[in-house]
Amino acid sequence: MERIIFHVDVNNAYLSWSAVYLLKNGYETDIRTIPSVIGGDEEKRHGIVLAKSPIAKEYGIKTAETLYLARKKCPKVQIFPPNHEFYYEQSRNLYNYLSQYTPLIEQFSVDECFMDLTNTKYLYDDILSLAYKIKDEIYEKYGFTVNVGIGNNKLCAKMASDFQKPNKVHTLFNNEIETKMWPLPIEDLLYIGKSSSSELRKLGINTIGDLAKTNINYLQKYFKNRSIDMINSAKGIDNSIVNPDVAKNKCISVSSTLIEDTNDEVKLKQILLDMCDQVGLRARRENSFARTIAITAKTSSFRDFSHQKKMVNPTNNTMEIYQKVLEIFDEIDKTILIRNIGVRLSDLTDNKQEQISLFETNKENKNDDLQKLVDNINSKYKNTKIMPAIFYQNKSNNDK
Repeated sequence: MERIIFHVDVNNAYLSWSAVYLLKNGYETDIRTIPSVIGGDEEKRHGIVLAKSPIAKEYGIKTAETLYLARKKCPKVQIFPPNHEFYYEQSRNLYNYLSQYTPLIEQFSVDECFMDLTNTKYLYDDILSLAYKIKDEIYEKYGFTVNVGIGNNKLCAKMASDFQKPNKVHTLFNNEIETKMWPLPIEDLLYIGKSSSSELRKLGINTIGDLAKTNINYLQKYFKNRSIDMINSAKGIDNSIVNPDVAKNKCISVSSTLIEDTNDEVKLKQILLDMCDQVGLRARRENSFARTIAITAKTSSFRDFSHQKKMVNPTNNTMEIYQKVLEIFDEIDKTILIRNIGVRLSDLTDNKQEQISLFETNKENKNDDLQKLVDNINSKYKNTKIMPAIFYQNKSNNDK
C-alpha cells in the first residue's frame, strides 16, 4: 500500500501570526499588506529581520539581515517585535486541530508538520478534498493560511508544499516526480544548499532530473558518502516514517539558514541571542529544564557540526542559556564560514535539581525570579520586548 503523507506549512509564520495577534487586539492594519518585518531592537541596531511581508520582499529585504539595512532599503518599512509566546500558542492550536484527523503527526518545526494518513484514508472520500478542507478551516478558525503538500513520502510532501505559495494545495505522488519535480532547478531540491548546488552546476547538473540520472560512481568523486542520499532524494525516494515521538520534546531546538555564509561574530551572536530567547520560552512553557546546551551549525561546505556543554544545574532560563551559548561560541573556530546556525536544548527533565555551593548564594533562584518578571511583562505588553541588560552588555562588548 502506498503511503499518503501530508506536509502542512504555515505561510510566513512569524509575520502572519503577529498580524493575527495585532488584528485581534485592535490594530487596524493587516501588516501582511504593507512593507513590514518582524525583528528586534532597531534603536540599538542589534536587531535582525526574522520575517518579512511580501511587499517588504519586493524592496529587496531579506530574512536574517539587519534591521538597519532593511530600513535603508525601504525607509517606510514598519518593524514589529517578535511575539514568541503567541507563536507557540498558535503552533499548539494548529497541532491540536490536525490531531483530529490522525494520531500520526510529526512536528517538523514550530510552523510545519507531517501527517501520515495512510491507514485512515478510508475514512475520507477524497484525500485532495480533505487537504482543501484542512487548509480552509485553519484560515477560518485561526486567521492564518497554510500550504498543504501531499505525497507518498515525507520528502515529496514537503517538496509539494513549496511549489507555489501562499494558501495552496499541491500533490507530488510517485507517478508525478518526473513531470513535476525533475524539471525544477537543482537548488529547489530539499536539503541541497547553496554550496552543493553551486558544485553540482559546475558538473553540469542543473536540474533535479539531471541529478536523478547521474551515475553514482561519478558523483562520489565529488560528494563521497552524500552521493547516494542526494541521488535518492532527486528520485523522490524517502523511507523515513512520520514519527510522533519527535514532537514529545527529546530536545528543543531552533535553527536558521543565513542569507549568506558568514563568520561575523557580532551578527552570529545577535542571531544566537534571539534563538536562546525562543528555546528558553518554549522550555518554560513546557516546564522542561535542559541539562545540555548546544550550538548546531552547517558550514559553507555543507559540513554539519555541533558543540555542546553540560549544565551544572538544569535550566530553562534565557540568561543562563545565552551565557552558556557564548561559552560554546568562544570555542568555535572563527575562520569557518557558517551557512546555518541553531541552538539546541537536550537531556531534558521536568525536575530542576540544583547543586548549591556552601560558599555561594542561590543565584539561579534570583535569575528565575527575574525571568518570570520578564516573561510576565512581555506577555502583558505584547508589542514590547523586555530583556535583561546583560544581553545588551554582551552585545555592546561584541561591537567593540
